Amino acid sequence: MAGRTFGRITVTTPDLDEPGLYLSVVESLDSPRGAVQDFTYGDVELRTLALTGIQLITGRVSNIRAKHVEFDALNLHGVEINSSDLGSARWSRSKLTRVRFHDCKVMGAALDGMVLDDVLFEKCRFDYAGFESVRACGPVAFVGCAFTEAVFTDCDLSGAVFSDCGLRLTEFGGGRYRDTDLRGNDLSQIRGVANLAKVRIESGQQTDLAQALVHELGITIGDG
Repeated sequence: MAGRTFGRITVTTPDLDEPGLYLSVVESLDSPRGAVQDFTYGDVELRTLALTGIQLITGRVSNIRAKHVEFDALNLHGVEINSSDLGSARWSRSKLTRVRFHDCKVMGAALDGMVLDDVLFEKCRFDYAGFESVRACGPVAFVGCAFTEAVFTDCDLSGAVFSDCGLRLTEFGGGRYRDTDLRGNDLSQIRGVANLAKVRIESGQQTDLAQALVHELGITIGDG
């Protein structure tokens, strides 16, 4: 397994090119046995992608285009998902361990009750997505991702890293954000500033947070 360091954390990511590992091409991610292992799947366009109670273990998913996505109790371990459009996915009650997403669109998605452990999101789009009761139980990093008007509700993102992300009108609702690393981002248009107790920022971002709070409270500044 390879490691990537962001700020104070190191995310362990899958090494799918290690010697001796062979990934077999599969035509579906579903399985009557409840698990798909040592696989590669991709280059398909689907109307619907629905998976329930499946484990994906050690594999690569690439170039998927799906209009309707429903995942429930879909657990991933040692998986890469690349250059895929998962549409307005509904993904619930799942655990992701040692997973890397790269250049994926999950716009308008509803992510509910997910547990993340050693998960890296790079250059992904989560615009208008809703994160509810998502918990980081290990290293989690969002790098170069877009969260335009995304909403976090009752999430535990303690220790997670957001780096070079687009946070325009991103709302941080009630939750746990202790040591969440927001350095290297423009925070001037975020919402829910009052909920971000004990986050980590850098010098200069105080002005961003003050500007965000002024906008959120509808404060008018001026002599008129």
